[in-house]
Amino acid sequence: MTDTAEVLKAAGDCGRFQIWLVVLISLACPSLSFHLFSQIFMVQRVPHHCDTSWILEINPNLTKEEQLNLTIPRNTQGSYEECYMYTPVDWDLDSIRRYGLNSTEKCRDGWVYPSIKRSLKCVSFLQFDLVCDRKEQTDISQSIFMLGLLIGAFIFGSLSDSIGRRPTTLVCLLIQGVFGIGTAFVPNFYVYVALRWAIVLTESVLTFLATEWVGISYRPHAVIISHCWFAFGQMTLAGLAYGIRNWRMLQIAGSAPVFALFFYIWVFPESARWLMAKGKIKDAKKLFQKAAVMNKRTIPPELLDELTPEKESKSGNILDVFRKRHLRKVTLIMSAAWFVNSLVYYGVSLNVGNFGLDIYLTQLVFGAVEIPARFSCIYLLQWFGRKKSQSGCLLLGGIMCLIITGIPKDLPVVTTTLAVIGKFSIAASFSVSYVYSAELFPTVVRQTGVGLCSMSARLGGIISPLIGLLGTYNSVIPMAIFGGTPVIGGILCCLLPETRGKELQDGTEEPVETQWWVLAVRPQSLLSPSCFALLINGDRFLASLFSVIQATPRPDV
Repeated sequence: MTDTAEVLKAAGDCGRFQIWLVVLISLACPSLSFHLFSQIFMVQRVPHHCDTSWILEINPNLTKEEQLNLTIPRNTQGSYEECYMYTPVDWDLDSIRRYGLNSTEKCRDGWVYPSIKRSLKCVSFLQFDLVCDRKEQTDISQSIFMLGLLIGAFIFGSLSDSIGRRPTTLVCLLIQGVFGIGTAFVPNFYVYVALRWAIVLTESVLTFLATEWVGISYRPHAVIISHCWFAFGQMTLAGLAYGIRNWRMLQIAGSAPVFALFFYIWVFPESARWLMAKGKIKDAKKLFQKAAVMNKRTIPPELLDELTPEKESKSGNILDVFRKRHLRKVTLIMSAAWFVNSLVYYGVSLNVGNFGLDIYLTQLVFGAVEIPARFSCIYLLQWFGRKKSQSGCLLLGGIMCLIITGIPKDLPVVTTTLAVIGKFSIAASFSVSYVYSAELFPTVVRQTGVGLCSMSARLGGIISPLIGLLGTYNSVIPMAIFGGTPVIGGILCCLLPETRGKELQDGTEEPVETQWWVLAVRPQSLLSPSCFALLINGDRFLASLFSVIQATPRPDV
């Protein structure tokens, strides 16, 4: 009897076939980053003031400056109020000039954007007027958008398991293209949000196929390479937004390239593992042979003849990861790490316009810095191990954000530099999380555990835009949260076991080297630095200590 892993190894688990597959997946990744971050440029803050054309009915010969002086109050900085106007009156112009207007109210007839030309109009501020009392809708819409990531993982994840990876991926690409271009023609902001929400449902399905075609040791490479192309998409977005200032044309330019991937219909492969799981042995054999030909390998005929469907291993459920003490600790800490990663990653990425430098340059740098951040994970994991890499990246990213809170606003270069370092660290931490989580959870609950962590990340993405609303009370609060939470997450990760160089665990039993009763055999372990970790399980710690005391010989009196 032969299993899928043996045939894949004979066909080549990292050859031309796998490289071609990773290339196909990578070509679609820039589209994902465009849809995730395009709203940064479509909802930029634009100077505005109330429309006070009512006074022109009294005297149409007023200059613009005279009109504003008579109808718009000034704030404490001496500039015109953006959201308030003097209450209109039916006086003549001389009376208005002599006595002035004192009563104010919110904008009655809309807003005027004096510094923006018609050809440069943005989606929120010029057409949909998301300013003043409506400006919070931009952050709320981004949270709704991120909610689509969570729901999409359930919908298209289940669809991928039922009808296959290939058709699900093709449907997702079609949705991205059609709904992406359709977003450019929306009549109002609510339709805009609905179509973008439909697009983001499809964002979570591409990377799974590559991991099912490569060998175990190459899976991190396949994931990280696709992450790098995602970062390349962020850089491309900066260039597109800089060259195309009309938001409708920008939306079309970012969505249309997906249709260039129509040839996927003929070349995009199915997952042989999925075919085996569904009992489609004949189709799986054809794919294995195709992969072997591309990899210039030959599969022994007897190996294919003995190929049998994959037996469904006994799977765990969500209760299993909480029933065992050591799994409960892993689940809670890694879920917190994923939550913090997503919270800070999107929090910093969506705030590129608030660091004081040119938004297009900042977005370009933010995208470029992710490429070395992702690639460096391969070496970080090898040199320092999983635990130190995960904890160190979170701590560094959090410290950078905390330092930003104390930097004056008149030092935008310093602020942006710290933000770039923080973005580097958090992006690297995100990639480490994928590898570390898969190794921490045993086989029977690995999918469940990683799924819970992924759900925590989606929740972080949903909350992240809402934290920006706290900046209306104090501009330091959002960045303080983005800095404090990863520091806490990094400290918690120090309590996790190291998995570098260790075999993957299959069952839910606690590994011998981490069991608490070992202390009774090795009392000197009480003096090791890891003793601090025992405090989170105080009952077993005290029991072990008591047993050590009992086993220690007493001197004769």
